[in-house]
Amino acid sequence: MREFKSVTASSPLILDIDDFKGEFSFDSLFGNLVNDLLPSFRDSSEDSSSKYNATQPGLSISTTPLFPEVDNLVSLFNDSCQELLQLRNQIDGRLLNLKKDVTVQDSRHRKTLAELEKGVDGLFDSFARLDTRISSVGQTAAKIGDHLQSADAQRETASQTIDLIKYLMEFNSSPGDLMELSPLFSDDSRVAEAASVAQKLRSFAEEDIGRQGLASSVKGNAAASRGLEVAVANLQEYCNELENRLLARFDAASQKRELTTMAECAKILSQFNRGTSAMQHYVATRPMFIDVEIMNADTRLVLGEQAVQASPSDVARGLSSLYREITDTVRKEAATIMAVFPSPNEVMSILVQRVLEQRITALLDKLLVKPSLVTLPSMEEGGILLYLRVLAVAYEKTQELARGLRAVGCGDLDVEGLAESLFLSHKDEYPEYEQTSLTQLYRAKMEELRAENQQISDSSGTIGHSKGASVASSQQQISVTVVTEFVRWNEEAILRCNLFSSQPTTLATNVKAVFTCLLDQVSQYIADGLERARDSLTEAASLRERFVLGTSVSRRVAAAAASAAEAAAAAGESSFRSFMVSVQRSGSSVAIIQQYFANSISRLLLPVDGAHAASCEEMATAMSSAEAAAYRGLQQCIETVMAEVERLLSAEQKATEYRLPDDGIVPDHRPTSACTRVVAYLSRVLESAFTALEGLNKQAFLTELGNRLHKVLLNHWQKFTFNPSGGLRLKRDITEYGEFVRSFNAPSVDEKFELLGILANVFIVAPESLATLFEGTPSIRKDAQRFIQLREDYKSAKLAAKLSSLWPSSS
Repeated sequence: MREFKSVTASSPLILDIDDFKGEFSFDSLFGNLVNDLLPSFRDSSEDSSSKYNATQPGLSISTTPLFPEVDNLVSLFNDSCQELLQLRNQIDGRLLNLKKDVTVQDSRHRKTLAELEKGVDGLFDSFARLDTRISSVGQTAAKIGDHLQSADAQRETASQTIDLIKYLMEFNSSPGDLMELSPLFSDDSRVAEAASVAQKLRSFAEEDIGRQGLASSVKGNAAASRGLEVAVANLQEYCNELENRLLARFDAASQKRELTTMAECAKILSQFNRGTSAMQHYVATRPMFIDVEIMNADTRLVLGEQAVQASPSDVARGLSSLYREITDTVRKEAATIMAVFPSPNEVMSILVQRVLEQRITALLDKLLVKPSLVTLPSMEEGGILLYLRVLAVAYEKTQELARGLRAVGCGDLDVEGLAESLFLSHKDEYPEYEQTSLTQLYRAKMEELRAENQQISDSSGTIGHSKGASVASSQQQISVTVVTEFVRWNEEAILRCNLFSSQPTTLATNVKAVFTCLLDQVSQYIADGLERARDSLTEAASLRERFVLGTSVSRRVAAAAASAAEAAAAAGESSFRSFMVSVQRSGSSVAIIQQYFANSISRLLLPVDGAHAASCEEMATAMSSAEAAAYRGLQQCIETVMAEVERLLSAEQKATEYRLPDDGIVPDHRPTSACTRVVAYLSRVLESAFTALEGLNKQAFLTELGNRLHKVLLNHWQKFTFNPSGGLRLKRDITEYGEFVRSFNAPSVDEKFELLGILANVFIVAPESLATLFEGTPSIRKDAQRFIQLREDYKSAKLAAKLSSLWPSSS
């Protein structure tokens, strides 16, 4: 926007229309109008103020206007308004002219559009007529083409039919005469065409004979089909001759590895019975099926040079090498088959099937010879186990071969199922062989152990009888190592069950049968081991009874008997320890079986309802015989211990120990030597029981032993007479016995020995105090009366009469 000059300069104020174009701002317009006036107003006002303040110190009213430019501004604004009105009138005039121009142009435009629409409609109509015409012409051309194609096809068919009829008449001329045929059937370069024509002719002739035969059977006209039998026979003969000729050419090309010629022959031969003869012929001529040396090499590779039964590891290595070689051979043949045959999958199916049914079957027949279940092979020859191990190796390796052949390619052949079928006869009888093998292994192991024990027994022949019995007993103990070996056999058998049993129910049935064998073996082994240990206890008991003498014997005989009794006691103690070791190992063996069942067997039995519960019940039943033997043996152990306790008490206890003289000497507060010997013996011999027994078995055994000890001591003390000093000695013995049996952790036994300590007081108190001694424990009054009768002063103090008056109910 241009700048406006002040009115004072007498310059006209002019507003241009360009001032309102673009981005219009009223503030800018207004500023440009007044900026020339307002600065002079500010300067003049400041000058007048300063002069007034300098000359007039007092207050006065000035006559000069405060805004001297206001008139100029008003004049300016009035002139601007006039010019704005003029500008508006100019703009309005221009807009009116533009509106008129726009109206005229719009009218022309509408007229032009109307004319264009009429032209476009005409074009569309023309295009529609043209499209219809083109479509009609195209349909006509297509029909003409179809007719021409059909006519050409009919002409071609007619021409071929004429040729076929001519060829058919040639074949139908005379039986067996193939010399007058067209050159087509003798030209080697047109073999494919000749084969196609011959197949068409034979198909037509056979079909015609079939139709004529059906018509003659309906109408009864026997001569209706006469005329093409000769052609059929000649065509069959020609096709056979041509097929043989092609097969010969195929063989010649195969020997030279001319794959192109082989492919041509295979393609032509595919017209004869879908090429089955060519496929089978190719497979049958493979060296692996006709070379006897290759088959013998298979046997040598797996069974060795002597072709005898090899070890499972050697068989595994041999089969792996052979099957790898077979897979490589089939892979090489697959490359040739893919390049030669139109249907390679069918050829691969025939090839792989032939490999399994001929080559693998021939090898397995030599490798897997079923042993007789009536006359078992000896363990030196490997027994039944060798057959089972070789069977498992062969089965596993053959399945691996099947998977390898599947990877190479075998068409639609179920190669895994075919490989499985090779072992069906073996798998059907497998469970019986597995159980027989486990039984044979068990018997062989028992024979081995008996032979070892016999050898040890023979080597210790110079040892005394009782000591020899101890040695033999120690060598015949139950071995956890042997039980672990039983479990190892069973684990191996379970692995074979998994391998041979594809169905969960079949697997569960076989596993249950195999595990039952283990239960029977362990049960029999433990029961026999415990019975052998019991035999040692029985022999020790017979030794004790053999040296029981009467009272009137010589001193020399008594000394010899005492020495023999000591030897019998040593044998008894050794037998006790041996039996406890057997019990401990029996428990460990049972724990191994239970752990094995929980970890390996139970999950395999779940698919069959009730199988798990039945096996648990069988396990409990199998162990019941061992538990019964253990119970009888533990009873014998108690008898053995009590017999030795009675012997020690009888030999060591002196009558004077409980009837000490009242000579003023300080009494001996130590336990008697018999008590010391008995406690020492019990501590020594029961150490093995504390280690061997656990839980309720340990508690029951120690409780029974403590009750028997209590009874033996009561009977033993009935033989003696007690004075007060002897009563104190007896109380000391009872305390010693009580402290020992407290290690049994049997409350009932502890209570009995506590009551014994109370009973011992009858020998210590004065006669007049006996009445009040058992007021708090009336339950032991009967035993107290028997003890009171053992007092030294029982008769002199007339205690019988006093007790009758005090306890009349017990007299």
